[in-house]
Amino acid sequence: MKLIFSILLTALLSFVLGLYLPWWSIALSAFAANVLIPIAPWKSFLSGFLGIFILWGALATVIDSNNNHILSQKIAQIFPLGGSFVLLIIVTAFVGALVGGFAGLTAGFVRKK
Repeated sequence: MKLIFSILLTALLSFVLGLYLPWWSIALSAFAANVLIPIAPWKSFLSGFLGIFILWGALATVIDSNNNHILSQKIAQIFPLGGSFVLLIIVTAFVGALVGGFAGLTAGFVRKK
């Protein structure tokens, strides 16, 4: 239950902070959520990872579908993704999720110490 609450809190804080701060504010929100909720360090990584992965995946999908995948298909052709906008959204969410996961892991180790 704490893990689910931590995932939701990470996603909510990241969304709110993302409205006013740069993209790296996701690390601050994942860190803050995992400092507030006492869970094991590996679960802290998982909650930061999943919270940001779900949030960035959903936001990228909404933004991409609003312009009929025009820009994402062109960007996916530049990268070795075969022009697949779906893979580009997954890669985008994965990169953000790594930042959130490591911020959550750091918070888990801070709480453990």
